[in-house]
Amino acid sequence: MKTNKFKIIALSIVGIAMFTSCNNDDESVAPVTPATTDFSGTYVQKDQMARPAINTVFIASGAPKDAFNTTIPSTMGASYQSVFESRLLALNSGYTTNALGQTAAQFTGLLATDVLGVKKTGTTTFFDGTNVLTGRALADDVIDVELLLIFGGPTGTSNAGLTSDNVGANDKTFSASFPYLASAW
Repeated sequence: MKTNKFKIIALSIVGIAMFTSCNNDDESVAPVTPATTDFSGTYVQKDQMARPAINTVFIASGAPKDAFNTTIPSTMGASYQSVFESRLLALNSGYTTNALGQTAAQFTGLLATDVLGVKKTGTTTFFDGTNVLTGRALADDVIDVELLLIFGGPTGTSNAGLTSDNVGANDKTFSASFPYLASAW
């Protein structure tokens, strides 16, 4: 959510630049023909990031990241669990289990399949202490949850300086109606 503000601002700037013209030759402008959408061709997946920061932290940039981003989810776990586990233990050499009771192999097996589960009934949350990866609510502090599970140890209280990004809330409140996000400005 924190990087969405920057994405929205960047998209707004690009949109303004696209629709702003400094051309004073309005007489010579040809009538605009409506564009049609063309879905023909070959589409290639370029990025996967169901869980923010997981791909960024656990997969090295370059060729390994490109390969991960184009791997189908059903084969991600088998292909990348050991890569994730090596990286986890490099980040936290004292890792035993996390606040969910998961060993390094269990936790990285879950993370290596970079999909966001959705629970159709009940609580939708990234992690609220009871429910785990049942979706993602806008207000979920995903980065803090990930840091807690990587560095917090079995009780979630180890390495206190590494278990939070210290951003306490979104910069703007969410609205009660769709699209739920505050305007960019």
